[in-house]
Amino acid sequence: MFNLIIGFFTTTITFCAMEFVAWFTHKYIMHGIFWNLHKDHHIKDFNNFFEKNDSFFVIFAIPSITFFILSLQVFVFFWIGLGILLYGMAYFFVHDIFIHQRFKVLRQTNNPYLRAIRKAHKIHHKHRVKENGECFGMLLVPFKYLKEAGMIQKNNSKKNNK
Repeated sequence: MFNLIIGFFTTTITFCAMEFVAWFTHKYIMHGIFWNLHKDHHIKDFNNFFEKNDSFFVIFAIPSITFFILSLQVFVFFWIGLGILLYGMAYFFVHDIFIHQRFKVLRQTNNPYLRAIRKAHKIHHKHRVKENGECFGMLLVPFKYLKEAGMIQKNNSKKNNK
């Protein structure tokens, strides 16, 4: 039972840490030295289902696979590999399916958090060049977009109720 608790917390911490890894990688690597792979994602060619940018799925799978292999020697690495894998699955679901609609599902939503994610990503894509970008994360959304979507109440609402 103790091992499952350790595994749950290790997986959860790894999953959460991956949001920072994704933000850092997106801002400094994808919009840096690997811009040539990421550029087509910002300048979308709608005739192709696949993009050069999709190669990042393979690149990001390598650490997860490595941790799964290392877990044959040190089992806690299994939970780290699982956290990376789950984040990758969430990334694919949120970014490719929900935001970019590679598969035409979840087109309409009234969920404020999901609307905020979509808005932040739309703001990210308004920049067609690698410089001057914003909103590089995926699951952590700047407060201004959460407010716009109605997830966070504005301070003025307290004054209006008096």
